[in-house]
Amino acid sequence: MATSNSGDLWVRRYHPAPQAPVRLLCLPHAGGSASYFHPVSQRLTPHVETLAVQYPGRQDRRHEPCLETVRELADRIVEVIGPWQDKPLALFGHSLGASVAFEVALRMEARGNLPAALIASGRRAPSALRDERVHLRDDDGLLEEIRRLDGTQSQLLEDDEIKRMVMPSIRADYKAAETYRYEPGPPLSTPVYALTGDADPKATTDEVRAWADHTTGPFEMTVYPGGHFYLNAHSTAVTDKIAAWLAPATAAGR
Repeated sequence: MATSNSGDLWVRRYHPAPQAPVRLLCLPHAGGSASYFHPVSQRLTPHVETLAVQYPGRQDRRHEPCLETVRELADRIVEVIGPWQDKPLALFGHSLGASVAFEVALRMEARGNLPAALIASGRRAPSALRDERVHLRDDDGLLEEIRRLDGTQSQLLEDDEIKRMVMPSIRADYKAAETYRYEPGPPLSTPVYALTGDADPKATTDEVRAWADHTTGPFEMTVYPGGHFYLNAHSTAVTDKIAAWLAPATAAGR
């Protein structure tokens, strides 16, 4: 069993599966938390052990300062995942989490630890730049964007107390996502797989397909009906697809 004192804050292990031959590290979207991936963990166990990252500034880490750049998040994460790399480790990120996962993958490869796969969901490729400034809006403007993307989450923010608790982390996450700029360099060797909704206002299919340019390894894209949070309506299909993509690592690890 892997352990790490600082990692205990960052990495959540909802369904320990010590016999699983591969692990999947999940990184949340802007405003998201590790608990979003509890159902994913439940569905993939025992064949894949799912780990979920908890960014500082939310839930049980709400008293910690938020991090406002993708690279700082990646730097911190790569420092705590060492104990979990005693078997193949794949990365899954949704939206902001996909950008963070990409930067984590770059750091892992630089250290000689190739991820088993990088699975990018609901996020345009790092090289597909947009000028977005939602993080500069006032709270009402930020809430308007959240409602546009995910009505379910925005309903919780109608409560003033909840809004006061979570808006700082949402704003920090949006700042991280929107100010991230890809620095051209050698592509990954890691297999890259992309998932997206066909009506996602944050990422066109062409912008998502450009993830192929960021690896010399295999690439595959799967498009589902839906918007930015398409995966909520297709959760079973998405986890089945993840399991299929991780099958080579699963077979190699047995």
